[in-house]
Amino acid sequence: MKNQKVIVFITLFIIVVLCIFSGVKFYNKNKQKPYDPASDSSDFVLLSEEVPDAILEIRYYSTYNFVGDRIDGYEEPCALLTKEAAAALKEVSDDLMAQGYRLKIYDAYRPQKAVTHFMNWAKDVNDTRMKEYFYPDLDKSVLFDQGYIAEKSGHSRGSTVDLTLFDMKTEKEVDMGGTFDYFGELSHPDYTEITEEQYNNRMILRNAMIAHGFKPLDEEWWHFTLENEPYPDTYFTFPVNSSSVNNN
Repeated sequence: MKNQKVIVFITLFIIVVLCIFSGVKFYNKNKQKPYDPASDSSDFVLLSEEVPDAILEIRYYSTYNFVGDRIDGYEEPCALLTKEAAAALKEVSDDLMAQGYRLKIYDAYRPQKAVTHFMNWAKDVNDTRMKEYFYPDLDKSVLFDQGYIAEKSGHSRGSTVDLTLFDMKTEKEVDMGGTFDYFGELSHPDYTEITEEQYNNRMILRNAMIAHGFKPLDEEWWHFTLENEPYPDTYFTFPVNSSSVNNN
């Protein structure tokens, strides 16, 4: 009789343990990951679909940029923006098309991974492969102190775009008096030691962007952010590729 009680007790103990173990497995299997707003691309669109007249030259997908390598997080040569920024940019495009220009896009949404890539590159002061093209007058060691490289970028909030003008008559990029991503005073929109035509070209782009809700940056003629950006405090992390938005 005593042995039977022991057997029953052991059997019940095993059943309880198995039930607990099964319950834990079931819970873990069905437990959802906590929501991460920085990985949510549901409010983003492909710029090529929203602004089909724009030309894309995504510099950070290529090796022709101030780093000299394809930048982390750029998995396809496409441009992503929030729906709100893309809609405003479509208005800019329509406005400039009527004036004989198309928009040419260098960069739009930039994942935080890419910004980290810039940070790591800037710390390696010996890597100056692209110095003659993008920062010939600067020592690389000053890029942090002078604000050219930082831990966060407005591009990662999804409503900032880098762009220029393409002249439909000449079928050439418009002369802005300086190249995209040049580190120096030459890139300031109001820099006056350029030709009158170059300065006026900058103002054509600037005026159209401001007229449709974008604000300029004092240090870069190509850089504009939607005034009423929908995510002013969120720095997104998903990669630049079509799947990021097509799976929404």
